[in-house]
Amino acid sequence: MEAVTEAPAPNGKPPRMRRRRTATESLLSITLVLEAILVFFIVMVVFGLRILPPAVAFGGGAALVVALLLVGRIVRYRWGVWLGWALQAFLIALGILLPVMYFVGAIFAAIWVYCFVTGRRLDRRNAETPSETSPDTDPPATTETKES
Repeated sequence: MEAVTEAPAPNGKPPRMRRRRTATESLLSITLVLEAILVFFIVMVVFGLRILPPAVAFGGGAALVVALLLVGRIVRYRWGVWLGWALQAFLIALGILLPVMYFVGAIFAAIWVYCFVTGRRLDRRNAETPSETSPDTDPPATTETKES
């Protein structure tokens, strides 16, 4: 069977290695994507209850979804995480329009906090243990076998 190799890029340069995402980055971006889905449903409720004019409800909802998805891509930066915190506060503040959002926003903020704390803990643990794919690690030592 033939081995599959990666072909060089059309410009002749070798393919670029993808950056490995941290656990914190992955967990926070997943939370923001779930919140973007939540905002879609919030927009439907706000529209159905006629709390805001349709253009404002759909326009504001679309802007918030885009903001959540964009911040989900930049949580690898410290300022991206701060923007995520600001979006959590904004989701809770949506309770002004729809009072149930105080509760739902607080639940998602709690999920954000949990993912932030757990991700940081996992990142610290992963930094302490050497990576299996790291070239500078020695193979595990074998146990001695008893010779007859």
